[in-house]
Amino acid sequence: MLIQFRFHPEKAVEAAAIFLKLHGKPMKYLGLLKMLHIADRMALERLEQPITGDHYVSMDYGPVLSGVYDLVKGTPVDNALPLWAKFISSRHENQVTLLADPGDDDLSEAEEEIIQQVYQTFGQFDPFHVAEWTHDLPEWKDPHGSAIPISVEDILKNVGKSDVEIAEIQQEAIREAYLDKVLDG
Repeated sequence: MLIQFRFHPEKAVEAAAIFLKLHGKPMKYLGLLKMLHIADRMALERLEQPITGDHYVSMDYGPVLSGVYDLVKGTPVDNALPLWAKFISSRHENQVTLLADPGDDDLSEAEEEIIQQVYQTFGQFDPFHVAEWTHDLPEWKDPHGSAIPISVEDILKNVGKSDVEIAEIQQEAIREAYLDKVLDG
């Protein structure tokens, strides 16, 4: 069974907002998508769980969080689009803007540190250079104009997690999904 985390739109919005606040002006959405993916990847490596819980796909410009990409395009994802649209503008001339500050109540301190580190490393680069950099990530496969799913297991293997660690992460993801289901009623 593949590892699947639950998508957390609140955390995706808060993470995107931090990137946009650090940037201080509208940002090319390609850059935002790249940094969100890199932050999720770093969180998997360091915290053994992603920040957003989104699905990953290989696209022509590198790996992408598919749900967040849909939200940037204005495409509904579960019930997340109204939340996203309240805080982050729809794309305009390939850019997105922070409309209001959602705060950071859903993010842990460790997640915020990862987001800040990713911005310090990649935030001033041209998004196309960051996209090229992500082509060197071993889990990215050239989709030739389409989108190819990237498994959480592939990312975990590529950041150095053992099979035993991956099995433990899978069990934790299953427990979290069960608890989320119970708590959501």
